Order: sequence, then C-alpha cells, then structure tokens
Amino acid sequence: MPTDFFKKGLNLLLKRQTNILSAAFVIMVTVILSQVLGLVRQRLLVSIFGASNTLGVYLASSRLPDFLFQLIIAGALSSAFIPIFSSYLAKNKQEDANRLASTLLSFSLLTFAILALVLFIFAPYFSGLMAPGFSHEQITLMGNLTRIIIFGEILFMIGSFLSAILQSFHRFFVAGFAAALYNLGIIIGIVLLSPMFGIYSAAYGVILGALIFVVAQIPGVLKVGFSFKPSLEFRKDGMKDVLQLMWPRTIGLAIFQLGTILTVTLVSLIPNPGRNYVIFDYAQILSFAPIVLFGQSIAQAAFPVLSKEKDKIEEFKATFMTSFNQILYLMLPISVLFLVLRIPIVRLVFGAAAFDWEATVLTGRTLAFFSISLFAQALVFLVARGFYAMHDAKTPLYVGAFSTAIMLGLGFLFVTFYKLGAPGIAFAYSLGSIVNFFLLLIFLDRKIGSFDKVPMSASIFKILVATFFTGFALYIPIKLLDQLVFDTTRTINLLILTGIASFAGLSLYLFLTWLFNVKEAQTFLYLFRKIGNWKEILGKSEEIIVEHRANP
Repeated sequence: MPTDFFKKGLNLLLKRQTNILSAAFVIMVTVILSQVLGLVRQRLLVSIFGASNTLGVYLASSRLPDFLFQLIIAGALSSAFIPIFSSYLAKNKQEDANRLASTLLSFSLLTFAILALVLFIFAPYFSGLMAPGFSHEQITLMGNLTRIIIFGEILFMIGSFLSAILQSFHRFFVAGFAAALYNLGIIIGIVLLSPMFGIYSAAYGVILGALIFVVAQIPGVLKVGFSFKPSLEFRKDGMKDVLQLMWPRTIGLAIFQLGTILTVTLVSLIPNPGRNYVIFDYAQILSFAPIVLFGQSIAQAAFPVLSKEKDKIEEFKATFMTSFNQILYLMLPISVLFLVLRIPIVRLVFGAAAFDWEATVLTGRTLAFFSISLFAQALVFLVARGFYAMHDAKTPLYVGAFSTAIMLGLGFLFVTFYKLGAPGIAFAYSLGSIVNFFLLLIFLDRKIGSFDKVPMSASIFKILVATFFTGFALYIPIKLLDQLVFDTTRTINLLILTGIASFAGLSLYLFLTWLFNVKEAQTFLYLFRKIGNWKEILGKSEEIIVEHRANP
C-alpha cells in the first residue's frame, strides 16, 4: 500500500499539469523542498562561520553576479519568452519554438560572457563601490568570491532557461526539483570542502549546485523535444517580440537588483557591516520563505490562465480575485506568527552555537519588521502577473522604480539619522513593498474597469479580524508557558512550546474564518476532508491552463 501510494503521488508530480490547483500543488511541493534545503544551507554556514564578517562578505559577494543574471535573462524568461514560446507550441510550431529558444539562449550566453569578463577582471573595484564600509581585506575576499560565483551563475542561467522550457510544457515538477538540487549542491560543497577551503567552499558549492541544476533537467527537456542549435538570428519575428516585451521587465528587475546592491551599501554604513549583513540577510531569507511558497507559487500557476483570459475581463477578474484571496488568506496569519514568535523561530532555524544570543535577538527584530509587509510582497507577484497577462510590462516598471526609490531613501534616513541599523533597513523595505503593492493594485483596478469591491472588502475585513485574534492566541501560550512550564534553553522544549503556540493560533484562525464564512476557509476544509481522495481533487480541472492546440 505505501509503495502504491508513492507511485501514484510520483505520477501526479511528473505528469503534465493541466489546472491551477494541481500546478500550484506541484510548485509548492518543490518550493518546500528547495526552501528546506536552503535553510539547511544557511544553518550550515552559520554553524561553521557564525554571524561573522567573513560570512557577511560571502553573502554580499553573490549580489553582483546575480545582478547580471537578472539583467540579461530573468526579465526575458518571466515576461516574454514563456508566452511567445507557448504560442508557437499552441500552433504546433515546435521547430520555430526551438529556434527561438536557441537564439535567445545563444544571445544571453554571449552577452553574459562579455559582461562577466568585465566583472571578473574588476571584481574588487566593483565590490568596493558596492560596499564602501567594508575593510580592504574584506573587499579583496569579496572580489575573489565573486569571481568564483560568476562561473556558477553562467550554469544557473542555462538551468533557468531549461526550466522555462519545461514550464512552457506545463511540467513544473522537474524544474522545481532541479532548483532544490541546486541548494543540495551548495550543501555538499560546504560539507566536503570547508575544512580545506574555508568560506571559498560555499562559492565552489554554487558551481556544483548550478551544474546539478542543469544536468537534472536535460532528460526532461529532451523528452519534450527541445534541441539546442546555436543561433544569433535576431531578425526573426519571435526574437523581435521577445525583445519588445522583455525590456520593461528587464529594466524593472535591474532597478530592483540595484536596490539590493544599494542595500549592501546601506548595511556597510553600519558599524561591523559584515555581521550586520548576515543578520539582515538571514532575516530576509526567513521572511521570504512563505512569500515564495504561497505568493509566487499561486501567482505562477495562475499566470497562464490570466494570459488566456485577457480578452474576457469578467473571467480575468474572477481568476485574479480567487488567487488574490487565497494568497491573502494564507499570508496574514503567517505574518502575525512571524511577528509574535520571531525569537523562537530564529533560534530553531539558525540557533547554532556560533550564532550568539545578540545576533538571534537582532535577527528576530529585523524579521519582525519584514513581517509587516509579507502580504504585500506575496501579492505583488500576482498583481504584476496581472499586468504581464494584459501585455503591460511598463506599469510595474514605473511603480517598482518609484517604490525602490522610497525604500532606499527611507533606509538611508533610518540608518544615518535614526541609527536603527539592520532592522531600520528592513522597515524601509517593508514600507517600500507596501507602497509598491497598493499602487500596482490601484492601477490594475483602473486598467480592467474596477474589481467588485463590496465582496472583496467584506472578505478582507473578515480575514483581518481573524488575524487580529490569532495574534493573541499565539502570544498567550508563549507568555504563560515560557519558563513557567518549559525550560526553553533546551531545543526540544522550545520546539514543543513553539508548536503549541502555533497550533493554538492557526487553529483559532481556521475556526474564525470558517465561522465568518470566508470562502477560502471552506475550500481548505473541503480539501482536508477529502484528503484521502487527493489525486481526484488535483486532477479535476475547473480552471484549465492547457490551451487547445490550434491548427498550424
């Protein structure tokens, strides 16, 4: 029986996903695996190197290579390549689709190679510009690590391209599982090489992880019929369409990535910048886990449907609001959970011996400021895809640039004038994210002729009320049981106490939203009741994401 269950589950994950629910489920499974391995990677790093300047330098050294990746390929994949590649497939023109993919990959590799060479040569100089508050020795180390990570980034770009092809064929599991293996490769590199190479082991692990990321997807890509033939035929119609659609998204990503680079600059203005960057980065990693799990997964699964319904506004609105409420319903209780249980969460995830109590408290405080905007950061994934589905990449670009400017301005003010340190930068980041979300939602509302705000407001109000009482249900067990019943200096007791508080809070949230007749609560309760029939539920196709093939 367990073997049969495993085979059925594996078949569900490996088959072509045909509706939003099954696609979101598969994406979430792979995201959870990737997030768990990512947290193991970070825990391993901090257990070996502590909240040290050395670790901070390593974390900052990936920013410049990642900037090149986002600038060259991420914008094309997220907003232009998949829709156009999919349109060729829908017309049974796979040869044209493969030619388009080969041309874009060839162009991307050539461009990246040129820019990467410049970064490789001048890595210490660019590192010094990015982090002026770091010492000369730290800048030298950052430059050396950056040079190693560049090679991993080239492989990661190829792997991301293969993932986009698989997603175009609605095969989400292989791409997501390969992304999880990327983290596993870094973990292997750290474990095997850290005794000999110290912090350089993590950079070598990036290369190993990226290589695994590529190799794991090759069988799946070959199975769907893709073959790479180097080409630089820019004048083809498909490439023209990709370039036309991608530039606003690319500029938007460049602005966002510039914001992350300038965040390093802001942290470098704080005393002991390397250690403070570890605290900031680790708090952000924790906060980003549920954002990717729920916000990105649901938005990614809904995107093909929204694209298909762009000329059917009422259906577009219904799909968007369903996904919007699902993300909000899941994110608000997690926000308050992170806010109330910030210290236990940080201790449980990163509480290695080398991660001292002062670092734990400061990371928890930074996490609390990030938690304020979890809902906004998650919903931005969906709202932005609403614009992309309407073939509008410019509005998210302009709004994102404005919000990034607000974040950086407030961050500079909080660091230099109010001396708030890493928590101050997190607070500025949250305020910028909230502004970004609300402006995008307002503009999307105008673009599609207004959402039905009465049921929307009623649902949101009920969720907010339930979230408010959830906060008390999380706080009371912690205050009553900590020290009086459980000695939380022991990890097992801390885990039990955190589990009790989380169960009490989330159970109350589920009960109240059910009592208030919130649609999302009814949906999840239905799934729980039917959990034994999960394969049939996920196989049902209320919202199809596979379009009928048109004649060539």
